[in-house]
Amino acid sequence: MRKIGKVKTGWKLPILPLPVCLLGAHVKGKPNFNTIVWFNMLHGNPPLIGVTMSKMHYTNQGIKENKSFSINIPTSEMVVVTDYCGLHSGSKVDKSKEFTLFYGELKTAPMIKECGINIECRLVNTIDFKKTELFIGEIVEIYSDDNYVKEESPDVKDFDSFIFLMPNGPYQKIGDYLAESYEVGTSYKPKK
Repeated sequence: MRKIGKVKTGWKLPILPLPVCLLGAHVKGKPNFNTIVWFNMLHGNPPLIGVTMSKMHYTNQGIKENKSFSINIPTSEMVVVTDYCGLHSGSKVDKSKEFTLFYGELKTAPMIKECGINIECRLVNTIDFKKTELFIGEIVEIYSDDNYVKEESPDVKDFDSFIFLMPNGPYQKIGDYLAESYEVGTSYKPKK
């Protein structure tokens, strides 16, 4: 085991790897996408996902208006266009032109065909904070590239995406296979 000293940092945000998504919503009748890293699964039954965004984002009004949104997980080759979507407001730029769009059951949560995974969500709650809003969505359906599905089950060995390292980047491609979860720990011998 490594032995390294610890220092008190005073930082407000940790060094933390976060997945990256292109959040989709219809705003004023048009599809829009925003790059988001503050999102995560909240519950499994019902399947809930949470997304936190600053109140100043253009996309927020579309989520509230249509009661729906999508989470689109970009492949690593989409890093440039993904960053572009985070740098420009949908109030000034039509970012939907950069992608091939499709819709699922809700018809109001635009999704991106080029992304490896798409998650269609129905808004079930909004929690208001001073400068941010937490949108909680129930997953209606998940759409996957066919190469991530084997015998109707997820096959993630070739999953291609990237993460953002908090607090200020960079983006990093998801790395090499490490071990099987729920299995590798069975060989661990606890200390006596």
